[in-house]
Amino acid sequence: MTETAAPPVRTARTARPAAKRPEGQWALGEREPLNANEEFKQVEDPLLVRERIERVYAREGFASIDPDDLRGRMRWWGLYTQRKPGIDGGRTGSLAPEELEDEHFMMRVRSDGGTLDLAQLRAIADVSMRFARDTADITDRQNIQLHWVRIEDVPAIWRRLEEVGLSTTEACGDCPRVIVGSPVAGVGAAEVLDATPAVREIAARYVGDPSLSNLPRKYKSAVSWLPDIPYEINDLAFLGTVHPEHGPGFGMWVGGGLSTVPILARHVGVWVPLDEVPDVWVAVARLFRDYGYRRLRGRARLKFLIADWGVEEFRRVLEEEYLGRPLPDGPPPELPAAPIDHIGVHPQHDGLSYVGAAPVVGRLSGTKLAALADLAQAHGSGRVRLTPYQKLLVLDVADPEPLVEGLRGIGLEARPSSWRRNTMACTGIEYCKLAIVETKERAATLVAELEKRLAGEDVGLSVNVNGCPNSCARTQVADIGLKGQLVADEDGRQVEGFQVHLGGSLTLAADQEGGFGKKLRGLKTTAADLPDYVERLTGGYLAGRTDPSETFAAWVARCDEEQLK
Repeated sequence: MTETAAPPVRTARTARPAAKRPEGQWALGEREPLNANEEFKQVEDPLLVRERIERVYAREGFASIDPDDLRGRMRWWGLYTQRKPGIDGGRTGSLAPEELEDEHFMMRVRSDGGTLDLAQLRAIADVSMRFARDTADITDRQNIQLHWVRIEDVPAIWRRLEEVGLSTTEACGDCPRVIVGSPVAGVGAAEVLDATPAVREIAARYVGDPSLSNLPRKYKSAVSWLPDIPYEINDLAFLGTVHPEHGPGFGMWVGGGLSTVPILARHVGVWVPLDEVPDVWVAVARLFRDYGYRRLRGRARLKFLIADWGVEEFRRVLEEEYLGRPLPDGPPPELPAAPIDHIGVHPQHDGLSYVGAAPVVGRLSGTKLAALADLAQAHGSGRVRLTPYQKLLVLDVADPEPLVEGLRGIGLEARPSSWRRNTMACTGIEYCKLAIVETKERAATLVAELEKRLAGEDVGLSVNVNGCPNSCARTQVADIGLKGQLVADEDGRQVEGFQVHLGGSLTLAADQEGGFGKKLRGLKTTAADLPDYVERLTGGYLAGRTDPSETFAAWVARCDEEQLK
C-alpha cells in the first residue's frame, strides 16, 4: 500500500471544536477512508496505474481492466470511459456503470495556459486522425478532448504526445488539473506582467507529484495577469494587480466552483509576487489535501472548506502552517471597462497581431487541427493558444487579413456572429455517461438558427448549454444558461429539454458584479422549442430594456416570470 505521509495533527493552540462526525480531514487525524474513492486511492497511488495500462491492459484488452482502475485510477492519466451509444437520457441515473460505459475512452490532453506550438498541434491532429476517429474538442479549461480511444492504442498515443512535450498526466482525477492562463500571456498589449513562468514552473514541479496525487477532489487553478479567464469559478486563482509599494504582482481568490452547489471564489486580500506564485499555489494545494473534506464526495471541493472556515481563517492557516510567513495585504485588480474578448484581429505589444477564431461550440477535428497548423505556419506563426471559452488564437501574425480568410475556409471564423462567439456547450449525451440530453449538435443548430432569425441584431448574449446539472459549461454564469433534463412537451411526453437560468455573470469588467442566473421553477423549454424560446426571449429583451446600455442581467432582474417565458 502506498500513501502520502500524514500531516501533523493540529496542535491544541489551533484546534477547533470537534465536528459532529468525522469529515475525513487528514490534518485532524481522520485517516480512515470514508467512501469508495478514498478507499481505492489509499490502496495505491493512482498514478501507478500507467504501468498496468502499458504492460497489461493495452496487451490484453478492455475486458482485462480492473474496475477500480477503469472507473477510478485511469482518470489520473486523462482517461474516462465514454457513454455507450444508444442509451437515452432517461436511463442515465438508473443504469450501473458497466451498463452505461462503452469500450472506448475519452482522452483529455493537458495544455497548461492553453499554449501549443505547431509540433504539438500536429501531434494532436495525428493522434486524432489515427486513433480517435478524427475527433477533437476544445474544452472550457483549455484542454483538448479526444474520443473513441481504444485501450490498445493508449501507449502509442502517449509516446506521440510526449515526444512533443504534451501530456495527459492528471488531466482528470482528484489532483491538480490543468492550470488556466491568459491566452495572450506574453504578447497582450494590455499585459503588465507575463504569468507564463509561474504556470510553467507549477506544471513542471507539481503535475505528477505523488504528494499531491491524492487530494479530496479536483483542484482547479488559474494564473493570469489579465481578467480574460473565469477566475471566480476556480479553487484557486491569481489575477494581476499593482501594489502601491511593491508594484505588479497577483491578487488571490479561493473557494470557487459551480456544479450543483455554485459558489464564487472570494478575494483573500493578499499580494503575491510572480516568483512566489508557485510556492503559494502548492501551499494551498497541501492545505486542501490535509484539511479538505473526504467523507462525502459532494462536499469534497475546497469551496466547502472555505465556506465553513471563512477567508480569514484560511489565510491564517495558510500563512502559519504552510508558508511559515505572512503575505502582504494587497488590493484587488483594476478591471477593464468591458470584458476582454480575443476574437478577431488584435495588436500584440511587439507590433505583430494575433487572430482569435471561433469554432462552433469548441468542436474541431484532427483534420481541422492539421489544416490550422499549416495555415499558421504559412502566415509566419509558430504558436496557437486555446481559450477557456472554447476558442483559439493564432499568435505572431504580420499580415492578419489573409489568415482571417484562410481560417474561414476551414470553418474557423475570426469575425463570427455574436451567437457563435458567445455560445458554449459541454460534451453531452453523445459521449458523457452523466449527461441527460444532447448538447454539441443542439447548440450548433441553435447558433445556425439564431444567425438566420436575428441576423441584424448583434445582441452579445452568452448561451451556455449543459447536458446535466454538473455545469461543465457554466450554466449558472451565462446570460442564458441551459441545464439539460427531461421535460414534458405539450402532449405530456417526456422529451429532452432544459431548465433555464437567466442573467448570470462573472466579474470580468469594472461595472460587473458576479452572480448566478435567475432560476424559476417553471422556466423550462423542450429541446425542439429551444430556438423559438431564445429568439422570443431576445426579442423581449431588445424591446423591453430601458436603453441599449441596460444589460441582460439587469433586465432579467426586473422582469416577472411571464416576461421570461
